[in-house]
Amino acid sequence: MNSAPVLEVDGLKTVFGTRALAIHAVNDVSFSLREGELLGVVGESGSGKSVTMMSLLRLLPSPPARIEAGRVMFEGQDLVQLDDAGLRRVRGRGIGFVFQDPMTSLNPVFTVGFQLMEPLRTHLGLDRKAARKRAAELLALVGIPSPEARLDDYPHQFSGGMRQRVMIAIALACDPKVLIADEPTTALDVTIQAQILELVKDLRRKLGMAVVWITHDLGVVAGIADRVIVMYAGQVVERAEVEALYENPTHPYTRALMETLPGVDGARGQRLRTIAGQPPILTAPPAACPFAARCAHVHDRCREANPPLFEVVPGHAAACWLASPESGARNVL
Repeated sequence: MNSAPVLEVDGLKTVFGTRALAIHAVNDVSFSLREGELLGVVGESGSGKSVTMMSLLRLLPSPPARIEAGRVMFEGQDLVQLDDAGLRRVRGRGIGFVFQDPMTSLNPVFTVGFQLMEPLRTHLGLDRKAARKRAAELLALVGIPSPEARLDDYPHQFSGGMRQRVMIAIALACDPKVLIADEPTTALDVTIQAQILELVKDLRRKLGMAVVWITHDLGVVAGIADRVIVMYAGQVVERAEVEALYENPTHPYTRALMETLPGVDGARGQRLRTIAGQPPILTAPPAACPFAARCAHVHDRCREANPPLFEVVPGHAAACWLASPESGARNVL
């Protein structure tokens, strides 16, 4: 896929707290998203996936959160520098966001129709009749039966899977160029998860939008993504085309994540593998490799300096000293 980037993130740093006591949640994250592409963002809980994506639209409360550095370029504008009015124009209309839990994202005292119509009237200037017609079309688009009648229902009258479809419909209301989905299937059973994944793949084909899919589930990424970035301790440790990542996971953290996946042909009763140790507490930007304390391939340089992303092959990079051009140890990975 060689289309131009629709979203470019360069050197993003997000911090929580005061200057005296701060958590460096996002550390120098850079990536791009091309038109029509689905980018998977994977990592453990606390790796910085959601904070990074919420930082793009400045959805984090400030204080305690603040963006210390970086650019987020969308349609020729740096979203980090944009004023509040400009951000409101981008949110929803340019970039849609689907949050993890629809019950906390949907307002329980307003009908689904009202919540669908609000962005249509605010961003597109539709009158009530036109907005209602478009809202029903959106519910139909995401596979909700009897969409006209269901506009007058409240969120609690929908199942978990249907509420997530409503959230996707709201995010799509103004035909955004980019859809960011923050683990939207985590709380759903596997059957509903599969339906939501098929829905997003179908909508992507129909609408041609770019998608960022945040997840901790490597199996989900394998089935839907074009490219993947792996995050650990607030930074990108590996990025690659999806096939290349699964054929040759280069960073020890990526390989360890894949080894924790349950196998379909494993021995009966075999215990699942885990990654020993805990992620670091990020009270300062990592001076050494943040994975060093948990890595089976650690050596002295890992404890002295945090490696940059080294290109292993074109389009595939890993932030590991064993992947550096001068290292003779690539074969151990």
